[in-house]
Amino acid sequence: MKIGISMSATASMGDFGVIAEKIESLGFDSVWLPEHPVMPVNHNSIYAGSSDGSIPQQMYLGVNPLIALSRASAVTTHLGLGTAVNLITEHNPLDLAKLIATLDFYSGGRFLYGIGTGWFREEAEIMGADFDHRWTQAREYVLAMKEIWTKEQAEYHGKYVDFPPIICNPKPAQTPHPPVLLGGNAKNVLKRVVKWGDGWLPIRLSPEEIVQSKQKLLELCDAEGRDPETIQITMHSIPADKQLISRFADAGVNRVLVGVSSVTPQDIFEELEQIAKTILGSN
Repeated sequence: MKIGISMSATASMGDFGVIAEKIESLGFDSVWLPEHPVMPVNHNSIYAGSSDGSIPQQMYLGVNPLIALSRASAVTTHLGLGTAVNLITEHNPLDLAKLIATLDFYSGGRFLYGIGTGWFREEAEIMGADFDHRWTQAREYVLAMKEIWTKEQAEYHGKYVDFPPIICNPKPAQTPHPPVLLGGNAKNVLKRVVKWGDGWLPIRLSPEEIVQSKQKLLELCDAEGRDPETIQITMHSIPADKQLISRFADAGVNRVLVGVSSVTPQDIFEELEQIAKTILGSN
């Protein structure tokens, strides 16, 4: 079982590279950052992650995760660098493909691409996404990006992405490309994972629900002729509970991400040290 860290990165934390160095030195597998390119001031959307639907202040303060992870890659040697999640439909997929390939290239193949399409309608629409059909749009983006990552001359023709043969370098260090993990617990997420994803990044599920989902994954893989061992499961943002992590391992999860909520560098370091002591047995 791999143990990673999920957290927000903000400018007030200072140099994220210093935090990444600490995460690696404590023995964690990876660090994963979320994304909100913009936060609308006026909106009607409700955030499902809080009891009253309010949006945590940290969401308004986040930096660009790919830039922060690039900084982290420069000062670490083996730490996995993940997005949990990148809001894929809020970007130009050709530009995004090059950014990700460059990060993976310079990090020596350490990028882990968790994607989502978001819950924030107003944000998505400001950024040009088709919110009502966002997973259809995301599928085209992923397939187009995989073409760019794996072919010297790539082209793609779809509803949302349509381009003639192009050359786009560098290619990712990972072969054939960084793993694409689909985030969330939407009704059709497992079908999407089996058809065009490389993994699943669920949140707010119990080990028992993971067991049920694994059985559904096996059935879908059998129907599609896909090897279920090619699909990795990373459980997003759980507490530092060793017994709970053990239950997720028994349920077939490949990696868990322990959430860090502190916001100042000193508090982050102390929380990371406590998590390492509790989960990894680090001193």
